[in-house]
Amino acid sequence: MSTLSLSTPSSDKGKEGFAEEYEHASTKPRRPIAKADDAAIALEGEERVTAFVVFLVTAAAVSGFLFGIDTGIISGTLVEIGDALGSILGDRERELITSATTLGALISALCAGIVADMIGRKTVLAAADVFFTVGAIVQACAHNVATMVAGRFILGFGVGWAACIAPLYLGELSPTRLRGRLVTVNVIFITLGQVVAYGIGAGFAHVNNGWRWMVGICAVPSGIQLIAMHFMPDTPRYYLRKERVEDARKVLAKVYPYASADEIKLKVDLLQASVKESVEVVKGTTFAQRFFSMFTNPVKRRATIVACGLQAFQQLCGFNTLMYYSATLFATIGFDQPTAVGLIVAGTNFVGTLFAFKYIDIIGRRRVMLFSAPGLVFSLTFAAICFHFLTRKTGGDLLENSDYPKVWSSLVLLAIVLYVLSYAVGLGNIPWQQGELFALDVRGIGTSLATGCNWGGNLLISLTYLSLMRKITPAGAFGFYAGLCLLGWIFVLFCFPDLGGLSLEEVHEVFTDSFGIKRAAEMRRRKHETAVSLHADAALAA
Repeated sequence: MSTLSLSTPSSDKGKEGFAEEYEHASTKPRRPIAKADDAAIALEGEERVTAFVVFLVTAAAVSGFLFGIDTGIISGTLVEIGDALGSILGDRERELITSATTLGALISALCAGIVADMIGRKTVLAAADVFFTVGAIVQACAHNVATMVAGRFILGFGVGWAACIAPLYLGELSPTRLRGRLVTVNVIFITLGQVVAYGIGAGFAHVNNGWRWMVGICAVPSGIQLIAMHFMPDTPRYYLRKERVEDARKVLAKVYPYASADEIKLKVDLLQASVKESVEVVKGTTFAQRFFSMFTNPVKRRATIVACGLQAFQQLCGFNTLMYYSATLFATIGFDQPTAVGLIVAGTNFVGTLFAFKYIDIIGRRRVMLFSAPGLVFSLTFAAICFHFLTRKTGGDLLENSDYPKVWSSLVLLAIVLYVLSYAVGLGNIPWQQGELFALDVRGIGTSLATGCNWGGNLLISLTYLSLMRKITPAGAFGFYAGLCLLGWIFVLFCFPDLGGLSLEEVHEVFTDSFGIKRAAEMRRRKHETAVSLHADAALAA
């Protein structure tokens, strides 16, 4: 079986010459990789999920669980904390405590992918566990707002690294046909963490200093994952970048145990060709050149726009602030057990994510987004109408200790449940497929930029949510979020191609001439036909 070769820049070219060639070469399809990869994928039997893959996915997805449990825990904590930090918290202090994690996540996310390219995906996930553990302990011991904010900020570094690298790690290890579903497992764990957090919050609601146990509990899963990391490999693509070919082959053999030695060798050859090109790019260019190519090179610019646009859409729709402040919101509109009611919201998010896990690779990423995003617009508009009638007696403002009509409070809850369900099915999952959008030489930079947009949007929303509710009323705030969701849906309609079923090496071709919506559909169709033909030939030969 022949191996793939890739032409290299001649040795007499200087770094500037290669950099200029690199700037223009990326707009052309890569000749041998995608065509050979069609045959390789058809032979791998990669529709089977092995025990090894289950272990890797589960262990890595604990990062998502930590992300989720923190998001959910702070909601109940803000209700139960009382004057434990020296005084009753005002809106500005609540926003500061909540957004400290987001700020830490934003800073760490901007460098996460770059650090992962240098020291490995596995090592970054382990380092995130250390931040989670230290941050949880500092929060649990806090006796003033400053210490609480510091603990939340430290924990944010873990959240940022985990949110960026866990999907990347899973995407690079997953079989191509199952990549969407297996990356979605990370989001399932995020939503599971939120459900568990609300359950813990409800359990500790009437316990003296129970909020300290609530925030400190994050140290437990992070410690478990840190131990599990000892038994986990890094990704084959990272090993090949470090010229550890045998380590890459061993991992692939475990991911595809039903493949023959020749098929594994072909897969290694395919990845090696792609990695070889990436390594040559890294050696022939500076970091600054690769970074600015994300905006100046047409192919990479389109991929960056899609990844960053989806992540911004995910946050600007307002979902995470709902998770942060849901218990506070439900307490204000008259629910006696606000944390328990928040558990309904978290449970809806979990169920919707399970639906996405089942059908994301069957229905397709683009279709899921096109059909779920209008649900966000409708439910937020419905919520705005409900808030308008709910708060008519208080001049449109949402005031604590007011007696609001139970019917409108219940309709607000219904609107939020519909909103969360629409979010979980599509927008909560698909932006985290971001790693598949970028070529290997800039995958770390690309995922950092996209995740940075996510946390930047999160920071903006979490810092302004309570103030926005007060300035333009809850009805105005939810109507504003509905408008942002409409803009996001238009973005998806014109810019987001469906990359399901395409290998990470093939995705580069999609953005050659445009955002590639039609091109991606055609490539997926041809690939499916090739796979069917090869399976039929194999059946006849047998």
